[in-house]
Amino acid sequence: MPIILIQTGEYGGDMSYLYLAFAIVFEICGTTCMKLSEGFTKPLPSILIFVFYGISFISFTIALKKIDVSVAYAIWAGLGVAMISLIGYFGFNEPMPAARVLSLALIAIGVIGLHLSTSVN
Repeated sequence: MPIILIQTGEYGGDMSYLYLAFAIVFEICGTTCMKLSEGFTKPLPSILIFVFYGISFISFTIALKKIDVSVAYAIWAGLGVAMISLIGYFGFNEPMPAARVLSLALIAIGVIGLHLSTSVN
């Protein structure tokens, strides 16, 4: 099945941030499957790790055509870390101490700062 690359939206708008969103969602799915694979002992989540990360990297690469790599990677990594932390807390009963919450807030501030610094230039 061929990969369909959509570069502009219905109204001619740039789709780079949509591709970045896809990259983030599939990275989160891949990372969650890492936990579910229980060290590659469960076949389906083990296979899905590679499927989801493949889709994530393809989407991320397309997003980089229009988004600065420093900003895109900060958004990708920052949102990925934040979402995986929430999935860990709610889905896998992992602890969420105050230091982790503060650290996640600092990541969010950094991502916003990088994004705003790009908008100014």
